[in-house]
Amino acid sequence: MRSTILCVTAAAVTALLAAAPAYAQERVVNVYNWSDYIDDSILTDFTKETGIKVVYDTFDSNETVETKLLAGGTGYDVVVPTADFLQRQIQAGVFQKLDKSKLPNLSNMWDVIQKRTAEYDAGNEHAVDYMWGTDGIGYNVKKVAEILGPDVKPGLEVIFDPKVAEKFKDCGIYVLDTPKDVISTAFRYLGLDPNSTNAEDFKKAEDLLTAVRPNIRKFHSSEYINALANGDICIAFGYSGDMLQARDRAAEAKNGVEVNYSIPSQGAQMWFDMMAIPADAPHVAEAHEFLNYMMKPEVIAKASDHTFYANGNKASQQFVSKEILEDPAIYPTEEVMKNLFTVKPWDPKTQRLGTRLWTKVVTGQ
Repeated sequence: MRSTILCVTAAAVTALLAAAPAYAQERVVNVYNWSDYIDDSILTDFTKETGIKVVYDTFDSNETVETKLLAGGTGYDVVVPTADFLQRQIQAGVFQKLDKSKLPNLSNMWDVIQKRTAEYDAGNEHAVDYMWGTDGIGYNVKKVAEILGPDVKPGLEVIFDPKVAEKFKDCGIYVLDTPKDVISTAFRYLGLDPNSTNAEDFKKAEDLLTAVRPNIRKFHSSEYINALANGDICIAFGYSGDMLQARDRAAEAKNGVEVNYSIPSQGAQMWFDMMAIPADAPHVAEAHEFLNYMMKPEVIAKASDHTFYANGNKASQQFVSKEILEDPAIYPTEEVMKNLFTVKPWDPKTQRLGTRLWTKVVTGQ
């Protein structure tokens, strides 16, 4: 009887040991991306195709994700920072180089966008473009027509000219809670270099923003989408795709609100959100599979159709809906592209200038 028990016990141990590797090999990829920024069916389809479970978390500011990344040990495998933050994070050793042999779908990427993103990541060694767009003005068409006149496309004056912005104070103005985007755009409005590091220029931007601060109802990086769509505000300064999502939501709601998006005539920031793998990512192989999957033309096209953002994948354009591809607010004309600017990361000294300015403006103190 004793020997039988020992035999069964040994068999049980053997079975457990045999099962352990299968359990340990459960495949997962932990993704950290912007809010409202993917069609959920893409994640479901990825799991069906690869067997890899996606754990998907979201953020709404580059500052939030950078703080986590610099602290280390996030547990994330794929993170999607904006290119100027990516550049600084690469310098800090936050991201690992991509194994391009595991990314055959890189051949689908758009050389025009690749050239621009290489300014932040030499040779595009650490990241792949997910989406790109502009910072501009989302607006309530009816309200703008009433205040500025019919067929007027608002520019930066509705935010930065106190006399103009005051006209929109009662119906509501929201502005991105993203210091670098707003300050760089304020520089452009003032005729200064958007990449200025000059303390005097920061003082000029501070004076400008302080003057218009009473007209701004709220600083937030995502709430303006629903606020515009619901007719709660009439002007927002933010990301192009967000504004077009607001336009779509308003149309679907049939609530009498018409929203549109304007790339400012004074010029607008062009930005790139980049998919990268942290240096301490726990699931590197799965991360590469996820990036390669996202570079499938039909997959990233579905993401563009959902988010109303252009993507950096040239091969996807045959799959992107005509409504998106032919919308100059999403895929700007060559003439408009010439008037778009990009921003570089701030050095520590400039970062302190920007943080102090922003805190003072947002708090009104």
